[in-house]
Amino acid sequence: MRLNQLLAIESELKKRVYAEVTALDKACRKPELLNGFVSTYAPVAEDGEHFPPEQKRVQYNAREVLRTIHHSLAELFAVEATKDFANTEARADVVVDGEVLVAEAPTTFLLFLEKQLKDLGTMVERMAELDAAEEWRADENDRGVHVSAPSKRHRTKKLQKGIVLYPATEEHPAQTQLITEDQIVGYVTTVKRSGALPKEHKRKLLRRIETLSNAVKSAREEANTRECERHSPSALLDFVFADL
Repeated sequence: MRLNQLLAIESELKKRVYAEVTALDKACRKPELLNGFVSTYAPVAEDGEHFPPEQKRVQYNAREVLRTIHHSLAELFAVEATKDFANTEARADVVVDGEVLVAEAPTTFLLFLEKQLKDLGTMVERMAELDAAEEWRADENDRGVHVSAPSKRHRTKKLQKGIVLYPATEEHPAQTQLITEDQIVGYVTTVKRSGALPKEHKRKLLRRIETLSNAVKSAREEANTRECERHSPSALLDFVFADL
């Protein structure tokens, strides 16, 4: 059997064995399921009233329960031992564009890499991007920081100014009034700065992570095609259940 075939049945086997052992464990904690009786009635007088026998069947036999557990665990132990011994020998190269990045990587490390690359891809995907509404360039004096093109706006200040409502005449003085108006008093130039990722850089990172992740998966699949030497550590359970 190949390692990938063994892995395909491992999950269902675990589920079945754990379910069997759990059910038996619960049953053996209930004395009423392991105990029973047989009662027969004998009248004192020969012509006395007769009653049918009564009985309660023993539903679980501890000896048979332990034998069942022995058999189920032996099956599980054999699969797990075969898998784990095979994993110590199953290896493959991680290759990207013809270049070997990791030679003879064991399957356990390949599984670790798959998980880490998946998490890394998720993190990069969530990272903020530079605002597409701005025009950005790299800051030559601060690596990793981008600066926007300068934007200019004016600053105003409210100033009072007198205006003449009616000019003076020989009969009346001039009538004036103070009004408030906004006058430009200066200009503010703003350059935005950001440490966010450029969109194209982010996409390139994600493509590289995906490429490497696919290479790791291919290596794991290749490693898992190796033939498994069957291991059956029956001596372990035979020691425990020797008296059955």
